[in-house]
Amino acid sequence: MHSVFLSVVTIIHQREDVDLLSLQLTQLCALLQNHFAHFEIIVVNNIPEYKADEIAELLQPHCRQHIYLLQLSSRVNHNHAYLAGLDRSNGDYTLLWESIFADQPERILDLYEQASAGYDIVYLRGPGRKTGFFQQQLYRLFYFIMQHYSQLRVDARAHNSRIISRRALNSLLRLRENLHYMKAIYSIVGYRTAQLATTVPLPATEGLRERFRTSLVAITSYTTFLRSVLLWLFLFSTAFLLFVVINALTVKFTGVDLFGQVGEVWSGWTFLVILIAVFFAVTCLNLYIMSIYLSNIYSEIKQRPLYIIESIRRF
Repeated sequence: MHSVFLSVVTIIHQREDVDLLSLQLTQLCALLQNHFAHFEIIVVNNIPEYKADEIAELLQPHCRQHIYLLQLSSRVNHNHAYLAGLDRSNGDYTLLWESIFADQPERILDLYEQASAGYDIVYLRGPGRKTGFFQQQLYRLFYFIMQHYSQLRVDARAHNSRIISRRALNSLLRLRENLHYMKAIYSIVGYRTAQLATTVPLPATEGLRERFRTSLVAITSYTTFLRSVLLWLFLFSTAFLLFVVINALTVKFTGVDLFGQVGEVWSGWTFLVILIAVFFAVTCLNLYIMSIYLSNIYSEIKQRPLYIIESIRRF
């Protein structure tokens, strides 16, 4: 019996979660009562038209007394639904638990044992993602951008299921951003992190539209990808400017362009081409400069902590 207070947060985000809720709660109660002195189960219902009270009332009284049901008034992003549960967690450790692991409650003990070994965040890592080929490529592109245009280390195969220590959770909750992408938040918070392998693939928890919105939020909030795109656009426009100017002057004075083709010189043509190319390059430069200022303003508005102290030790 572990003498700690464990909070378990699970969300009802799609129809599959509803079907597995009864099994999930039953299995959780049976395991937690046998291995933890104190625990609570926080169920966040992210399907407004569904009422989870009926299933909770069917459970045994000794189990039902540990359950807290949070009914959201409108549907939100699944990251925000998890955050609603984390805000109300009181445990020494907080466990995010997905319904796909309803039949594997013993993995909770594995996560806790790893956390007890000195890790603040321990997550389950799947073998891949359960989606089609086209969506697989979109996920690869997304994680490529996240890994190459930010300093964050986001695991593409990380499940949402993980255990978080109290101090790591306190630091996580300090990042009060309106647009949350939890996997990036875990990386910002830092602390000692470990992973446990599982054979369960990552589910497609969102529709294509919601995934696109989540990806757009993550790319714009946690990477410099768009600013880098504007930089390359500016460099390309500058190279294009030089090529157009040289080509126009070559045609004007020799009658032959850079490709060796004979061209007829029209009055004002050289000036017009150079003027358009110059304005194109200047416009791209202005966009790049504006993107730097907007990026800095965006970072200031978020008010992320400049640093997070893991521990203080006196000698």
